[in-house]
This record gives sequence, C-alpha cells and structure tokens, in this order.
Amino acid sequence: MRKNIVAGNWKMNLNFEEGVSLFSEIVNMVKDEVIGDQEVVVCAPFIHLSTLGKLAATAANVHIGAQNVHQAEAGAYTGEVSAAQVKSVGVNYVILGHSERRAYFGETDALLADKTNAVLKQGLRPIFCIGETKEERESNNFFAVIKTQLEGGVFHLSATEFAEVVLAYEPVWAIGTGLTASPEQAQEVHAFIRETVAAKYGAEIADQTTILYGGSANPSNASTLFAQPDIDGGLIGGASLKSRDFLEIVKVFNK
Repeated sequence: MRKNIVAGNWKMNLNFEEGVSLFSEIVNMVKDEVIGDQEVVVCAPFIHLSTLGKLAATAANVHIGAQNVHQAEAGAYTGEVSAAQVKSVGVNYVILGHSERRAYFGETDALLADKTNAVLKQGLRPIFCIGETKEERESNNFFAVIKTQLEGGVFHLSATEFAEVVLAYEPVWAIGTGLTASPEQAQEVHAFIRETVAAKYGAEIADQTTILYGGSANPSNASTLFAQPDIDGGLIGGASLKSRDFLEIVKVFNK
C-alpha cells in the first residue's frame, strides 16, 4: 500500500511566532483528530525548521519539510542552505521543482536532478513537483511536458533511489488562481504519471509511488480529488496557513 500524504507548503509566509503558533495548533489537532495512518508534512521557511522539528517529534505521523535546498554539500554559497543542514534540525522531506522555483529562479531539470541527488544522499525524501502551464495545457502538450520533467529530474535514479521519491502534480494554471483541475482532469494526469513511472521502473514501484495533487486543493474539494484512484494526497498551499482548513483536508483520509 502506498502512503497517503498531505503536505502543507507555507511558501514565504508567517514570521517566527506565527509559524510556531500555527504548527502547534496543527500538531495538537492531528493528535486529537487524525485516526488514519496518513502522514502530515509541513514545509516551512528555513527560519522555522529547527523549532518545528522539536514540536513534530511529539507526534508520530507529523513531519517537517524544507521548501528548497542547494545542490552542493557545503561551501561558499552565501545565502544557501544544504540538505545536510536541514536534516540536522529534523527535516524529513524537501520540496523540489516547485513551479515557482522553476519560473522565478530558473531552476532547470538538470539542476533539479542534482538537488534530488543531494537530498537522497542525506536520507531525505524529495517531494518532486511536475506540471504544465496554462499555455501548455491549452496547446494539449501537457503530457509531453510532464514526461520531460520526469525524465530530466528523477529518471536518472536507480529503482531503489526512486522508491524514496514522492511526486506532486501541480497544474501551474491552478496555483494561487482559485482554479482547480476537475477530479477527472487530475486523475487523467496522475494515471499518466503512474504509467510513465511503470514504463521506467516497473509496475510494482509505480504502484508504490505516492503522487500528490498540488493545485488549489481545499476542504471543499479535497474529498472528491482524493477519491480518485491515483491521487494519494495533496501539496497544499493557501489552505495550509489555516489550521482548521488544513486538518479538514488531512482528515479526508481518516479511516
């Protein structure tokens, strides 16, 4: 059985006190209300990670993630943070390839492959993001775009290495726009991703790969999205900044 994961991405939001307060609420709600074995991950700005790591240790199924790391192990890279450094404060997951990193910071598939290697070397799990823009969707080119992102970013890995990767499909046209892919649209792409993984690594690994939906999921649409056979959870943006909204999404997987 593949793991159900709901991961929050706080992006560049919340000062230190606000972040600790929100995460404390999330941890307590998870302890009180979550009865399934789904994993809850909060990907926070670097300033929060050390303190949040200590709080996460009090809840068995709550983890923290970084939103990015540098590809080098160490060195003269002012302003950057390494995978080893985030691991040292309790991080378990790292978001890689988010569309905002690709668009605003010029991150290429080749760079993301190096970052994936760095994350896996430290025993961390990448949440590797793939997805198409509005133009690529409208030109009906999105399957080719997604396949190229997979091939360039993670398909260099061995089967054992790839088994540690979580994939996140984020239709770029649905991030921060209020738009959401229909359950049928999302399932179509998730199924394609799983088929593409199967063609590379075999059906067993494909069946075990967690694929998250990352396009404006919220408490009102999460249940219909997560009911799709190839959607294993979500990478949640705005709704992760409100503890009750985030927990209602997590609780979709309550068994």
